[in-house]
Amino acid sequence: MDEAHLHYAEDFGLLFERAGGSRMLGRVLGALLTADPPERSAEELAGELRASRGSISQATRTLVQMGMVRRVSRPGERRDYFRMQPHAWQETTRQQLALIGVFQEMAERGLKILDSEDPEARRNLEEMRDFYAFWKRELPAALGRWDEEKRRLNGGAG
Repeated sequence: MDEAHLHYAEDFGLLFERAGGSRMLGRVLGALLTADPPERSAEELAGELRASRGSISQATRTLVQMGMVRRVSRPGERRDYFRMQPHAWQETTRQQLALIGVFQEMAERGLKILDSEDPEARRNLEEMRDFYAFWKRELPAALGRWDEEKRRLNGGAG
């Protein structure tokens, strides 16, 4: 991995960390996003990112569970390789829809147990409920528009 790719992976790690994730997850994503060929073994990732094999193993396992990365094998080889999952960003966003519903339900549940009619006491839970209700309505429409945009960008192909 040349210095430009390494710096990109490092910057992607910092971005991912700033967004609330693990820096190593971001570093692995950055490396895989710029990999050519588009797959790497855990050993290759460890060497390229100058990281321990254990941290790479944990990061790739988490990224596979998140649906961002997939594990692939090559005939006749025992080692696994990792590559970005097609449509990873939109699929991850679709998975977030389920969490949005859970946050909305938690706000509603909190409002039910809050023994106060004081608007000041209820404000944060009502805002939380309304915010997540908004995204529960809007996000599917935005994802649908993205699907249309993707078809347009790909000349009609999905």
